[in-house]
Amino acid sequence: MSSNQTENKTTPRIRVITSVLKGALKLFLRSQVSDIEDLDIDIQASDRQLLSGVIPKVSVFASGAVYKGLHITSVQLAAENIRINTGSILKGQSLRLSEAIPVSGTLVLEEEDINASLTSALLSSALNDVLLQLIPELAKNSKSIIWKKIILSNNRFTLFANPTAQTNTKPEPPLKIGIDLELLNSQELKLTPTLQHSEKFHKVNGQHFDLGSDVDIEELDLTPGKVTCKGRINVNP
Repeated sequence: MSSNQTENKTTPRIRVITSVLKGALKLFLRSQVSDIEDLDIDIQASDRQLLSGVIPKVSVFASGAVYKGLHITSVQLAAENIRINTGSILKGQSLRLSEAIPVSGTLVLEEEDINASLTSALLSSALNDVLLQLIPELAKNSKSIIWKKIILSNNRFTLFANPTAQTNTKPEPPLKIGIDLELLNSQELKLTPTLQHSEKFHKVNGQHFDLGSDVDIEELDLTPGKVTCKGRINVNP
């Protein structure tokens, strides 16, 4: 039997397998979010590469996605040299990454979506952690902080919150906290808050926040009503 005849017989089978693999990848991406309005995925890989578990490049565009309660206006991502568990997928198992991959892209968060995310544990706990590092005295009387609203402006965001008092202490007045944001380098931010508590304003020294070696931010823009972030992050298995 000639090589051409062999190839003609095996090609349909290979195409079925690669179709399964591509479907598994799309299902994996969709499974990472609880809701999504639009998702466009471009998988750039030959049949032979997919069968060997290697995907040279994947491009993803999504809008209206909700990830762990965080509402994402839009995100455009690209990842290269992805290695997946092909053998396990063909046995009916879920897709898993075989090694960490660098993912580059652009994330856009509009003010409306950020405010819709304030009740999510992902955002509220991050805000609590950052704020208590910036203004430790808030932890003395407050049991927790209920975030009400965020307003975005040029290189600055303003937080409105209601602290809940500890037992046997009088209620805490509402908070208004303005925070100036500066990107010092690709892995370090500087946040400088101004706290309005009752009728008093209190300027606090800024602090540096290290984002870690898995993050590489090229651009971080705060403008009225919108945050835009461009950069790279390592996605670990």
